[in-house]
Amino acid sequence: MQKMVMENSIVSEFEGILLKDSDPFSYFMLVAFEASGLIRFALLLLCWPVIRFLDALGMGDAGLKLMVFVATAGLRVLEIESVSRAVLPKFFMDDIDMEAWRVFSRYDKRVVVTKMPRIMVERFVKEHLRVDEVVGSELVVNRFGFATGLVNGDIGFISSKVAKLFVDDEPSLGLSRATSSFQFFSKCKEQMHPPFITDENCHDHQLLRPLPVIFHDGRLVMRPTPSTSLLILSWMPLGILLAAIRIIIGVMLPMRIIPYVTPLFGGKIIVKGKPPSPISGSNSGVLFVCTHRTLMDPVVLSTVLMRKIPAVTYSISRLSEILSPIPTVRLTRIREVDAQKIKHQLSKGDLVVCPEGTTCREPFLLRFSGLFAELTDRIVPVAMNYRVGFFHATTAGGWKALDPIFFFMNPRPVYEVTFLNQLPAEATCSSGKSPHDVANYVQRILAATLGFECTNFTRKDKYRVLAGNDGTVSCTSLVDQVKKVVSTFKPFLQ
Repeated sequence: MQKMVMENSIVSEFEGILLKDSDPFSYFMLVAFEASGLIRFALLLLCWPVIRFLDALGMGDAGLKLMVFVATAGLRVLEIESVSRAVLPKFFMDDIDMEAWRVFSRYDKRVVVTKMPRIMVERFVKEHLRVDEVVGSELVVNRFGFATGLVNGDIGFISSKVAKLFVDDEPSLGLSRATSSFQFFSKCKEQMHPPFITDENCHDHQLLRPLPVIFHDGRLVMRPTPSTSLLILSWMPLGILLAAIRIIIGVMLPMRIIPYVTPLFGGKIIVKGKPPSPISGSNSGVLFVCTHRTLMDPVVLSTVLMRKIPAVTYSISRLSEILSPIPTVRLTRIREVDAQKIKHQLSKGDLVVCPEGTTCREPFLLRFSGLFAELTDRIVPVAMNYRVGFFHATTAGGWKALDPIFFFMNPRPVYEVTFLNQLPAEATCSSGKSPHDVANYVQRILAATLGFECTNFTRKDKYRVLAGNDGTVSCTSLVDQVKKVVSTFKPFLQ
């Protein structure tokens, strides 16, 4: 295997070099939408012709300041940091120029220069591109923690900050556009402009790939370029109406009719494998173990099977429970209490469980809890996946009650359901395997079916990244709280 030669230091522009797109407008649109809402999103889009006009007059710096002001003025800095942590990295990663990255990654000391406020870029480039320093403008914040919409630092100020990082020696290489307005690149020992040519024979993918984005938040699926943003705004009224119709139909119609009605309203369900037939005359139902993509997973499964199958839940909103066309069993994260709830439900019939404990949008499976393997040997793995066009139906930091509405606002939501065979007895705990081994086995076969990658990440990892907490939800009823107290003191009462 050929090793990459690590050299001394490199300075690179972010926009137009490491990112293919040199225009940061869409990233300010993301901040406007996710940190503020639809009104600011529309207002910034209305400013786009003015920004383009200023750019054509050679006043690009004024256009940039207008973008910053409209996108951030009046927002709490914590909200901007949240978007920079949970939303922007996914879109940055999708726009990475891999040829520029291969050149950039060969150097020991890496510095990125951005024309966006540093707060928007720093987390992504340090965590995923392993950058040492980020140089950009700074948002002006008042004493109450709100952004004023102003920035400290022009092009000359940023260039001087880069120079201070290299007092003893000049950077070995500078990656910049030929039309770059940053003055510092002329002082680099060597300069490169796109297109970049790299060694095609180098196969060290571990070094050549940025660290992947596994968790991300936000409602928008596509990067909101001006044309995409206009399309989203135009679709909103029709999307809300369509979502209301779809939800009403799903709640009112019998489950056996919904599969025939779904295509009439733009939905599509692709079924692979052989769904198991209902089992009668048994003292235990089938436990369907599903990958968790959205809160619609159990509903879609029930639609495919044409019967209402209860689903265990943890942190879905009360509104989602009210709108749900299937029964839900709310868990508490108290192992003994939850085990009894699941056993009781299985004694009455089939049940759906998502052992990841939370959703994941990317092609990764989170670690499976082994609780389900302890409670039954009648386990049917089900691989769930979905595709949407405009809006994500999950959120970690937003209002979860809107999850089903955003899902049904998509023009053509598509679900793919793949039934695997019921686990043989030798693959369950009845053969002496541990619940941990069974859970890992189910995770592996589901990942292989979907072409996903298994991880050891958990719900807590996701929420620490996206929301800054561990995702813990307090007990939801007095009964559950009493049971928690009893389970705590049970060892002392025996």
